[in-house]
Amino acid sequence: MESNQAKPGLLCNPEASQRTLYSILTLLAFLIFNVKCMMRIFGSYGSTLRCKSVERMKPIGKHSLLGASGEISGFQELLRYLDELILYDNMWDDGNSLGPKEVHNYLTRVVYNRRNKFNPPWNSLILGGVKKGQKYLGIASMIGVNFEDNRVATGFGNHLARPILRDEWHENLTFEEGVKLLEKCMRVLLYRDRSAVNKLQEGRVRVVASRLSFDPLGLGAVDCGRSSSSVRSYE
Repeated sequence: MESNQAKPGLLCNPEASQRTLYSILTLLAFLIFNVKCMMRIFGSYGSTLRCKSVERMKPIGKHSLLGASGEISGFQELLRYLDELILYDNMWDDGNSLGPKEVHNYLTRVVYNRRNKFNPPWNSLILGGVKKGQKYLGIASMIGVNFEDNRVATGFGNHLARPILRDEWHENLTFEEGVKLLEKCMRVLLYRDRSAVNKLQEGRVRVVASRLSFDPLGLGAVDCGRSSSSVRSYE
């Protein structure tokens, strides 16, 4: 005898809505240390470089900046959470504001909670900032792994660039020396990533009137050591 129990339709099928584990538009490596950062600005649709100018760093409140690699829609959702957090904090109007350490701790709880639901945001996040003269730089992975360091990276850079930063970074590095070091790291990543391009954006983080600001320094290109006669492009 056929059961009268209704069978779940397509819209009710749990598998029909589980799509956050499939990356669609992804962002590549991100490197940052002290007050210097460098990032690729391309968004990849599979192996296709679909978006050629993607903003990947956002100010959070007065004291923090957030950068990310991974799925761009997950990054946008996390930004919405943070906008609500900052709005709620500002509503108290008590003269205090969330610092980078508090925002980083909040992010780690969010991604760990999503991980426990088997629905993690497909992102690696870097949170940096300055409050009351104290610098802070932390990272959080898609499964909630987090730590603080003087130099952090995401994506391929976490495996290939951090050893270079660990060997050559020091506390008294000038801005120009820092840019050269980041370019060296990006060159190494460019050689080893088939979907990478040599178009980069670098920037400087400054404190202006007790607020943190990110100054993009324009687009640059890493010299990959190829002669112009060997380069082919298609429109």
